[in-house]
Amino acid sequence: MSADEAVEESVEEPAAEATKAGTAHTVEGDAILRIRDLDAGYGDLQILTDVDLDVADGEYVTIVGPNGAGKSTVMKTVFGLTTYMDGSVEFEGNEIHGLAPEQIIREGIGFVPQTDNVFPGLSVRENLEMGAYILDSVPEDQIEEIFDRFPILRERQEQKAGTLSGGQRQMVAMGRALMLDPDLLLLDEPSAGLAPDLVSDMFDRIDRINDAGTAILMVEQNAKEALRRCDRGYVLVNGENRYTDHGEALLGDEDVRKDFLGG
Repeated sequence: MSADEAVEESVEEPAAEATKAGTAHTVEGDAILRIRDLDAGYGDLQILTDVDLDVADGEYVTIVGPNGAGKSTVMKTVFGLTTYMDGSVEFEGNEIHGLAPEQIIREGIGFVPQTDNVFPGLSVRENLEMGAYILDSVPEDQIEEIFDRFPILRERQEQKAGTLSGGQRQMVAMGRALMLDPDLLLLDEPSAGLAPDLVSDMFDRIDRINDAGTAILMVEQNAKEALRRCDRGYVLVNGENRYTDHGEALLGDEDVRKDFLGG
């Protein structure tokens, strides 16, 4: 190639454009979870303002943002653990805002809180059985499925949950939430408190749960890793929507990286 041709080719080739994350906070078509104009908080304290959020059937969605942004409040509101103020929360076409957690479980939603998520004085097996407390009998086939998913729990099934490692307790908590085979699993900071070498393993397990057909809505402190793995992410700031896009698009946006992901 001549020098003139090289110059011409370089002129014709378009410059790479910087990724800009989107701000459309809803998805086209049906969504298993549909949140619109949500206001919620605790008592008289409003945390969320006009939040919109969708999770499609089988989708893996992550909520990220700075501390105090209202991420966990979204999860707790879906599960009926906050003060609902306005807007709507629909699951599979049914309004669930205002329902008690036990009713929401029956709708097909499981929830794993960040802390106090096991019964420490009960054995691993007893914790799993508690996940099916709304049924007339414990589904042994489901316990076996949980043990197949988390083999260490089979080995420790008679051990008290409070004596397990942090990673093992998290497996118990997820296993208990999966006992009713929910259509949507809410995960609040699943990697919190885990040793660094266990974080990737935990994310791998969440990936496999999603691959098996369970939709995931997750709040996660390890935002970069979560966004690499999820289908879509929401960035909340001061209780309001800021950005929504595919995980890779959020990671590629310079403003998102600088302001919310540590550069």
